Amino acid sequence: MKMFWVVYDDYFDDSITNAFKQSGCKSYMKLHNATGESQTSGARLGTHKRPGRDKSILMAVPDENIPRLLEIVRGLKADHPKIGIRAVTFPLEECIL
Repeated sequence: MKMFWVVYDDYFDDSITNAFKQSGCKSYMKLHNATGESQTSGARLGTHKRPGRDKSILMAVPDENIPRLLEIVRGLKADHPKIGIRAVTFPLEECIL
């Protein structure tokens, strides 16, 4: 089991959520109003000086689903190169479903 974590521009929420749902992912946790900085997209701190916020989705998924989810993110980046979207995976030690 792995945790799949995606962070993306707030305004792109519907497209990303729909892409994961269409791929068969029905269980996720969405975190709203994330802020931070990156080297490529700069600061998104939700302030007048640094506007913008992000959202993120966390999904506990079987290891074999990870390549399909990463391909969705790669496809979204290719189709919309200006959006900020990042995905990471990490081992999930325990999961009570």
